Amino acid sequence: MLSQITNLTNSKKYKEAIHNLIPGGAHTYSKGDDQFPTNAPAAISHGKGAYLWDVDKNKFLDCSMGLTSVSLGHAYEPVLDAVRAELERGVNFQRPSVLEMTMAEKFLELVPGHQMIKFAKNGSTATTAAVKLARAFTGRKLVAYPGDHPFYSYDDWFIGTTVCDKGVPEQLKTLTVTYNSLDLKSLEDLFAKYPNQIACIISEPEKTALQADNYIQTLIDICHKNGALYIMDEMVTGFKTGFPGSMQKMKVVPDMATWGKGIANGFSFCALTGKKEIMELGGITNEGTEKVFLISTTHGGETHAMAACLATVEEFKMKNVLKHSHELGEYTIKKFIELAEKKSLSSFAQVTPTNWLQAFIFKNKKGEPCPGMRTLMLQEMIKRGILFQGILYPTFSHTKNDVDFFMEAMGESLDVMANALEAGYEKFLIGQPIKPVFRKKL
Repeated sequence: MLSQITNLTNSKKYKEAIHNLIPGGAHTYSKGDDQFPTNAPAAISHGKGAYLWDVDKNKFLDCSMGLTSVSLGHAYEPVLDAVRAELERGVNFQRPSVLEMTMAEKFLELVPGHQMIKFAKNGSTATTAAVKLARAFTGRKLVAYPGDHPFYSYDDWFIGTTVCDKGVPEQLKTLTVTYNSLDLKSLEDLFAKYPNQIACIISEPEKTALQADNYIQTLIDICHKNGALYIMDEMVTGFKTGFPGSMQKMKVVPDMATWGKGIANGFSFCALTGKKEIMELGGITNEGTEKVFLISTTHGGETHAMAACLATVEEFKMKNVLKHSHELGEYTIKKFIELAEKKSLSSFAQVTPTNWLQAFIFKNKKGEPCPGMRTLMLQEMIKRGILFQGILYPTFSHTKNDVDFFMEAMGESLDVMANALEAGYEKFLIGQPIKPVFRKKL
């Protein structure tokens, strides 16, 4: 039986203080206290490879890796070496760094069919810039996205369509429309409902394993037939499903693509890439044309972040990172299915068949996904030294031994779940179930 973590003294003190200083207690809602069970570490001291240490010096296997932004490992030395070198040379200047051209050339070499790139510091900036370009290019106002996708931006064009719409003017909410991600007829119906009004579709390329092989190309064809642009959001899939992402894996060319998580091993570097005729609308060389004020960020060209991205690209190229990660993902899926079957819990504990990111679903006795049961499983995994939020993102620093450790903890946690299915999770859960990020009331 695995030893259990019980010392949370400093975590409790941190929780008591942080909400008086930072709204939400963190700078991403997904990292907030309401997204974890009561026994989760409140704050992380440091990380190395695939492991983390909290403010009470407890050690955890990291499953989410910085919300999947850390693709190689925490404090990964080849990336740190490149960052250190640039820190010694200065990180921000009055004119562009010479590294900006190098970065642009290297990244665009990876992206088929795209000729221009714009840097940013977070994903919302990049997706909102893509939406603005689409509106400028088409002269249309409406934006469409699949309503069953979780997140695209904290900006009004997206947040206004969620239940967390307080602070967004009603007029802006009407400018975004949705369709069903698995039903392209619903997209065609949307174009019919709003003829010549939709500027673009933005979507993640791999929402589910159920979509057909030609799904994205068909989606692109529907967009172009109706005079709209297609923006592929590779924030999650970039440097995970393929290299650089799903557009290369699927051999498709969206009009624009947005990139972020994973491309700089946790450093703040995001990008918007696209076809030249669209992207150059944000330029300053076509005199006499109307200017589009695109991305303009003081910190977008920080040298150390670009160095981190360049070093990450080289590691992916030289060390076949995706082969390692995908093989580890397949090993995880196989071991979990075997474990759930062994414990006769296959109907209640399941994993997505995606080798690049494994999401785990925990259900109640009725066979329904259950926030309470999910929270209980997170609680039990964390108790055993696995910082688990319902997913496992295998990175270059994870090993089979780490997955075996994960499965040992999962086995013990599933035993608790089996009892909870009979007696109710409330008898085993300490505190309240995790709440949805997108909810109307706190």
